[in-house]
Amino acid sequence: MTDAVGHDYVIDAKRDRLVITASALGTVFEWYDFYIYGVLAPIIGRTFFPSDNPTVELLYSLAGFAIGFGFRPLGAVLFGYLGDRLGRKYTFLATIVLMGLATAGVGLTPSAASIGWAAPVILILLRIAQGLALGGEYGGAAIYVAEHAPPHRRGFYTSFIQAGVIGGFVFSLIVIVGTQAIVGQDVWDAWGWRLPFIFSLGLLAISLWMRLMLRESPVFLAMKKAGAQAKNPLKEAFTAPGNVRRMLVAMIGVAAGFTVIAYTVMFQALNFLQGGLHVSPGVAQLLVGVSALAGVASMIYFGHLSDRIGRRKPIMIGYGLVLLLLMPLYQLMGATANPALHAAAARAPVVVSGPDCRFDPFAKVQPTVCGKLLDHFSKRGISYDKQHAEASTVAVGGHRVADLSPAGLDAALAAGGYPTEPVTPDWPAAMIVFGALLVLWTLSGATYGPVAALLSEYFPARIRYSSLSIPYHIGTGYFGGFLPLVSQYIVARTGNPYAGLWYTLAIVALALVTCLVALPETKDRSLDA
Repeated sequence: MTDAVGHDYVIDAKRDRLVITASALGTVFEWYDFYIYGVLAPIIGRTFFPSDNPTVELLYSLAGFAIGFGFRPLGAVLFGYLGDRLGRKYTFLATIVLMGLATAGVGLTPSAASIGWAAPVILILLRIAQGLALGGEYGGAAIYVAEHAPPHRRGFYTSFIQAGVIGGFVFSLIVIVGTQAIVGQDVWDAWGWRLPFIFSLGLLAISLWMRLMLRESPVFLAMKKAGAQAKNPLKEAFTAPGNVRRMLVAMIGVAAGFTVIAYTVMFQALNFLQGGLHVSPGVAQLLVGVSALAGVASMIYFGHLSDRIGRRKPIMIGYGLVLLLLMPLYQLMGATANPALHAAAARAPVVVSGPDCRFDPFAKVQPTVCGKLLDHFSKRGISYDKQHAEASTVAVGGHRVADLSPAGLDAALAAGGYPTEPVTPDWPAAMIVFGALLVLWTLSGATYGPVAALLSEYFPARIRYSSLSIPYHIGTGYFGGFLPLVSQYIVARTGNPYAGLWYTLAIVALALVTCLVALPETKDRSLDA
C-alpha cells in the first residue's frame, strides 16, 4: 500500500507483531524500573533519608523521585542526538541497559544506617542514571513503531507504547504487592522491598533478547542511504525553521497536559487514598492498580480512534472533561473511601490558631508552637484550617482542646469521631472509588493514547528523535515529575487534602489553551519528510 504522498509501505504481520511487542514490553519494563521508586517512596524515605518526621522522609524521597524526572531532558538531548545520528534501534538498546543496571543498583545500595551520608548520595546518582535512560527510551520506542506502521494504523500501533508506560506502573504494583505477600510484612520492611528493584535484572535480559531481534527503522535506513541524516541534530532542532515553536507546543500543549493527568491518577491518587483518607496501603494499591489496568484499554482505543477522527480532538476533549470532573471525582472518593473521616471533618473541623502558624514541610522540627501543632495533624493526614490569634490554640468541632500534647490532641480527635486506624472500604464503597478512578483513567487515555503518533508526525524525520524527546521529557519531567512533590507540599502547607489538585487543573488549562491556539492536526502527514 502507499501513503497520501505515494510512499510504499510493506505490510508484514509477523514483523509488525514483533516490533510492537518488543517495543511495548521494553517500555513496560523500563517504566516499571522508574515507577517502583515512586510507589515505594515512603519506605525509601525512611531507609535513605531517616528522620523523626515521616512527612520529611516522604518529601525528601519524592524530591529524589523528581530529580530522576529532572534529568530526563538531558537524557533526551544525549540519546536524541545518538538516535538521529546512529539509528533508532541501538539507541534504545543502550537506554534499557542503563535503566536496568541503575534500578538494580537502588536495590543493592546499603541504607543510611549502614553507610551514612553515602547512601542518599548513591541513591541520587542512580536516580540521575534512571532519568538519563528514560530520556532516551520513550522517543526511540515511539518513533521506531511509528516509522514501521502503515499510515492508516499509526495511532493504533503507537498506542501500545503509550499503554506500555501505564503498564509499567501496573506491573510495579503487581510485583510489589506479590512480593509483600510472599515474604511477609516483617521481611518486607527489613529488606524484602529491595527485591522488586533487583528483579529488574531479569526484565533487562528479556528486553535485550527481544530488541536484539529487531531491525533498524525503514525511515532511518532510507535517510542513511540517501545521506540525509542531520550532521548535528541538536543544533538543527533549535535552528530549523519553525521547530522551536513546534517543540514549545509539544512541551506545553501535549507533554505537560497529559502527564499531570496521568500522574494525578497514579501517584497523587495513591498518596490521597493512603495519606489523606487513611485507606490501608494494600487496598489503595489494588484500587489504583486494577483501575489503571482497565484504563490501558482506553489508551489503545483512543489511539485507534485518532486514526479516524484525528489526533487533536480526543486530546482536547479529554482536557476539557478533566477540568470539569477532576475535583468532583476526588471529592466523591473522599466521601466514599473513608466515610467516618469525611463525616468527622464536616462535623468536627479542626481549627489551629496562633500568632505565627508557618509550617515548613521540610523542617525536622517546626520553629513555632503553632507550626508544631500543624505538623502533628499533617503527619496524621488530618485536614485543618488556620487562623491568626494571640495564643496558639486548637479547636475540634468548636471545642477548645486544653491539652496540646500529642496524646491530648489524639484524644481530642478520637472524641471528635476521627478514625485512628487505616480503613478497608466495604465492597460498594470500593466499587465507587474504582469507578471514579476508571473515569479518570479513561480521560487520561483520551489525552495519552494518540500522543506517540501525533509527536512522530509533528517533527521532521532527520531531527525527529531529538525534536520529539526534548520537549516530551521537559514537559513530562518538570511539569509532571514534580507533581507528587508539589502537590504534597501544597497539601502539607494548607492542611487541605484536595488543594494539590489545583496544580493539575492549572497545567491542564494551560495545555488546553495551547492546543486550541497552536496545535495543528497531523494525522495524514508522511513520516518521510
